[in-house]
Amino acid sequence: MAKKIFINLPVTDLKKAMEFYTKIGFTNNPAFTDDTAACMVLSEEIYTMLLTHDKFSQFTSKKIIDTKTDIGVINSISVDSLEEVNAMADAALSAGGNEPNSPKDYGFMQQRSFSDQDGNHWEVLYMDMSKFPG
Repeated sequence: MAKKIFINLPVTDLKKAMEFYTKIGFTNNPAFTDDTAACMVLSEEIYTMLLTHDKFSQFTSKKIIDTKTDIGVINSISVDSLEEVNAMADAALSAGGNEPNSPKDYGFMQQRSFSDQDGNHWEVLYMDMSKFPG
């Protein structure tokens, strides 16, 4: 059985966050969604749990950071082409996100970044290992 990853993100407006993630290619799993949390599925192995601050606080005793001014994690997603990189990043911008960094081209890897409305930081990248230096 393949291992799965669940990225848990605190959000201030659950409905707005669900709309954002839907627009960038995630689908909602209603079996794990209610008024306090939403399970957003990118693939069979990658899930993002959007949690209200009250719900998120049930899993930790630590203070939730303000991701609009502070960063605690960078979530990265690899895709199959530069076109997919641009499609996801452009969809994020159209859905109300922002692009905190300029696009980067490392020769073997192209990357763009975006943040959702809560400031959660994502990188979307394409790697062509045949161009890897070495």
